[in-house]
Amino acid sequence: MVDLPALAQGYARDAVERLAMPPLSSLDDAQREAAQALIEGPRKGVYGPFLPLLRSPALLDRVARLGEYLRFDSVLDARIRELAICVAARHVSNQFEWVMHAPLAVKAGVSPEAIEALRSGSRPRGLARDEEDAVDFAQEVLSRHGVSDITYSSALARWGEQGVVELTTLLGYFTMVSWLMNVGRTPAQSGAAEAGIDAFPL
Repeated sequence: MVDLPALAQGYARDAVERLAMPPLSSLDDAQREAAQALIEGPRKGVYGPFLPLLRSPALLDRVARLGEYLRFDSVLDARIRELAICVAARHVSNQFEWVMHAPLAVKAGVSPEAIEALRSGSRPRGLARDEEDAVDFAQEVLSRHGVSDITYSSALARWGEQGVVELTTLLGYFTMVSWLMNVGRTPAQSGAAEAGIDAFPL
């Protein structure tokens, strides 16, 4: 198996990671405790947004717990969660979340053609009705910072109030951690086989 290089985050020439993993010898007790909690939890390691977040271990802990609920315990079906995460990752052009969640979306049942359409910046076609509702909701929230009555009504009928709240929070969470990695230029995990995302045309 070929060891693939990490996909860099940031589209500036010679962009380098700004908030990489600190040397282990430099970590204080709070940072070590936060890192160990990640290793022992469902993530099994310190990577992605938790590399920059190590600079604030109390914040890392709170962000990690919110993300655990949204990813692993939400009332939303995994297929809908992963599709919404992909919409958010593409919207903010984050390599790490895209490379991690695009294959998870396909594994959960989203068509590869839909994921490729998102990757290229197009609207996916041929989606299931609940996927259409999820993409409509996600794209409206991300572009307009709210949703229309018709989009809200569709989401409410499909997922109920709890589902609407969790879908909105999921989008906010993944936008937040993507922003953090965009600022820190956190690369995708090394060895990822998924195609990365290009910057949108200027």
